[in-house]
Amino acid sequence: MVEIVERDFPSFFEVPFQAYDASTAYVSPLKSDLKRFLTAGINPLFPSDDAFTYFTARRGDRPLGRIVVHTHAASNELHGTNRASFGFFDCDDDAQIATALLQRAEAWARERKHSELVGNFNLTAMQQLGVQTDHFGRAAYTDMVVNPAHIPKLLRQNGFAPFFPVTTFELDLAQATIPPFELTPDYAFAPVKRKTFAIRMEEARQVLNDGFSQNPMFVPLTSEEFTFQAGEMTTIIDPRLSAVLTQGDTPVGVVICIPDLNGFLKATRSRFSLMTPFHFLRYRLRRRRAVIIFYSVVKASHGRGLMSAILSRTLTELRKAGYDHLGITWIADENQASLRMMSKIGATPLHRLHLFRKDLA
Repeated sequence: MVEIVERDFPSFFEVPFQAYDASTAYVSPLKSDLKRFLTAGINPLFPSDDAFTYFTARRGDRPLGRIVVHTHAASNELHGTNRASFGFFDCDDDAQIATALLQRAEAWARERKHSELVGNFNLTAMQQLGVQTDHFGRAAYTDMVVNPAHIPKLLRQNGFAPFFPVTTFELDLAQATIPPFELTPDYAFAPVKRKTFAIRMEEARQVLNDGFSQNPMFVPLTSEEFTFQAGEMTTIIDPRLSAVLTQGDTPVGVVICIPDLNGFLKATRSRFSLMTPFHFLRYRLRRRRAVIIFYSVVKASHGRGLMSAILSRTLTELRKAGYDHLGITWIADENQASLRMMSKIGATPLHRLHLFRKDLA
């Protein structure tokens, strides 16, 4: 018998540790971070409890499935949609559990008169996106969505169809081709350091909002939304990797690149304990993988080679700092310029993902 419980955080957090084995390469967010994401009034995407809820499916004492369902009002208004979104859809390879969870999410969306349900969108301003549909079992980097092969199968069985294909990438830094570039003296890179973190992050937000303004489904981020996620990077930032590119006093480009946290999270099972300081010290001493969370150039500076300059600087600094592999979070199939850049530097596809959608009419 399947029991569905609502807003039970301990069982919700435990699901992937019960439902998945090590071959899935799944890595949970830190327990305290996931709790923040699921707390109305703390996560600025959710001003009230009515904007979202979450469900856990249990068989006996074992939590074996979970899902979040939510409304992004600003996205619906900007893009003329009437959708609810789901996220953190994780479950055992069990059709009964999957159907029970998805039906509860659909019922929540229908009660609010939404016409479609779309996911995964995983609850932050810089949202993790997609359901993995190929290349299963490959180790992911921070901020990447991975799942076993039965997840897209279960979604299809429940009437969800894939759309909006995207790819994540990996780059062996020893084999990388660093693109050549020339910048005039009025350009300069401002590293993201702890003492200038707030200033650089606000500049990064402005560049991201401008550069991504024409991207599908993008919603400009408020300062509160951006800080909610970016603020956690202060403890892990490597000042050699992230930077804002300025022309005179004007920010025109940005790259946010951080050390990959997945090894640390796996070692700690995404929980704080007495051993956490030891694991964190070992992670700091051994970190060799990094991930680009995003990079952007303002629209007025497109076509000037600034992206090549940003990536050239980033790859050079990664090599100098002793990193050996770089992950790049999702790039949509329709973003041909970024895909060409991945080919240019020698990055190879890591995971294939899609959004999944179901009409609720």
